Amino acid sequence: MHERAWILVVAGELEVDAGDGAKAAGGPGLLVELDPGERHEVSAQSDARFLLLLAPWGGEGHPGTMTLEQKAGARERAQERAR
Repeated sequence: MHERAWILVVAGELEVDAGDGAKAAGGPGLLVELDPGERHEVSAQSDARFLLLLAPWGGEGHPGTMTLEQKAGARERAQERAR
């Protein structure tokens, strides 16, 4: 995910695991902020509804701020990082 994200629990209960051991759990009103590129897992602890808000992220490294030359090699660089 390239954008900053916020998860707001509207009903039910969720647990959000940021992958680095940090976890947040709660019901309506719980607000979790996720950094761009941050791995995470969301699991419902009961029937739940939540709002996922993605905020524009035009910072360094965002595809929208890259030159055509940088974009040309982006896919290859992503594959290298995944290895």
